[in-house]
Amino acid sequence: MYGQGLGIPHLRLRECKEKRELFMPETKKQRTVRLPNFIEALIPIAVMMGLMIYGLNFSNEVYYDAHMPLVVSIVVACIIGAICGHDFSDMLAGMIDRLNATMEAILILCTVGLLVASFIMSGTIPALIYYGLDLLSPKLFLPVGCILCAIVGLACGSSWTATATIGIAMLGIGAGLGINPAITAGMIISGAYVGDKFSPLSDTTNLAAAVAKTGLFDHVTAMVSTTAPTFVIALILYTILGLVTGSGNYDPTVALELQAALKEGFNLNPLVLIPILVVIAACIIKLPGLVGIALSVGTGVLFAVIFQGVGSLAELFSILHYGYSFESTNELAVELLNRGGMDHTMWTINLILLAVAYGGALERCGCVEALFGKLKHKLHSVGSLILATLLTSLFCDATMCDQFLGIGVPAPLYEDKYDEMGLSRNMLSRTLEDCGTLWAVMFPWTGCGAYQQGVLGMSPFVYFPFAFVNLLNPIYAAITAFLGRNIFWADGAYTNIFGKTTMHKPAAAPQEAHERALKNLEAMRAAGKAPIPTK
Repeated sequence: MYGQGLGIPHLRLRECKEKRELFMPETKKQRTVRLPNFIEALIPIAVMMGLMIYGLNFSNEVYYDAHMPLVVSIVVACIIGAICGHDFSDMLAGMIDRLNATMEAILILCTVGLLVASFIMSGTIPALIYYGLDLLSPKLFLPVGCILCAIVGLACGSSWTATATIGIAMLGIGAGLGINPAITAGMIISGAYVGDKFSPLSDTTNLAAAVAKTGLFDHVTAMVSTTAPTFVIALILYTILGLVTGSGNYDPTVALELQAALKEGFNLNPLVLIPILVVIAACIIKLPGLVGIALSVGTGVLFAVIFQGVGSLAELFSILHYGYSFESTNELAVELLNRGGMDHTMWTINLILLAVAYGGALERCGCVEALFGKLKHKLHSVGSLILATLLTSLFCDATMCDQFLGIGVPAPLYEDKYDEMGLSRNMLSRTLEDCGTLWAVMFPWTGCGAYQQGVLGMSPFVYFPFAFVNLLNPIYAAITAFLGRNIFWADGAYTNIFGKTTMHKPAAAPQEAHERALKNLEAMRAAGKAPIPTK
């Protein structure tokens, strides 16, 4: 039918297809594809970073978004790809591959906009703020809030969902208690990402285990060794911050006026907290992310009709699409609640689409491999290998604008080096997440950074100094590795933070790689370069 509609006989179409199949392989054979050299690999990255710095610092606020720098950088990356022998269809395929891999996250982002709007109009988020102001004190708000965000992130398996629900409530509570919003946002990010990392439902947790070719729970076990200590350190720092600054800026009239505005605008009976329990329950019973969020949105809409008197279908659609519009004389309440809606996520979605496409173009033309491929041959200690992996993940986050690339690109570059040093594959997966996941949210032009900026209302550069878990985790991982501590070996041995090495169950790994790693570990122990476990 397609050929007839164009007026082309079926035979003619078949002949064209056969000719195309005959000639395409020959064309591909004639085209020589090579890796870019060091300078070529740097050009698209330098263009992107240079335009970002210009827009953020020197454009006199005429233009300060990341979108157009990414558009220009995609063009430059495609030109470099063409110089290296790739045709445009090949570069486009690389971009589309990356977009396909992140499409579920983009769809979730659309539904998260609906989730925020539904949870505001149902009274769920206003109620969390209202009751939280009664239950939390300025001195204990930061450590307790961080734990609560971690619990929600763990249950949901998503830092995005955690910040969009409990995180927004914490912003309101913190403002009412007189806490610096940047500190509150940093605390929210720390807690949400701890929960995300530890959750077997998390996409990045599953991705890191998959690309390192190890078991999911082997990976989670390894992450505990770096993330749990930094979480404890973060809680101590938040407690100190709360004790030092918690009472200084506290004005009880601010909290009372905020509560009065919320009570005037919403029905705040405790039943409106049920939608947040639906989110957690959906994750506990392991519903797919999109299904769980859709169910939660439906619950929020139902509660908005029952308790808040939202009666017309047009009004429901308007709020879900354009976000909630709260009218009050209390400016803080208006600032906190005028958000959400699918339309308000489009800026972020546009940025994510461009960022992922740019990362796919860089990946396809081999820029990262050209820059870091030879580095691994100069790594001769566990500490230097861990540091190189962390820095490569950070580089991919900052220049390829996608945490999935920050995890996925370094893995094949270094996996054989981990085997060569007798390390377990969950040591690789842990290191990929220590920086690839936690530092992706640092940059406002990455998908994670753009999303959190939209939800929290401030640039990552503002809150990141107070996101202690994200900030300290890779530093802790690097220091302990250089000290010969906190290391997982291929045979299941683990050298703890005190330098004691004990035997545990070996982490999953491909059989050939595991046998090679065991052989190398045995040689290292014979040479005195690896510890012998105690019995």
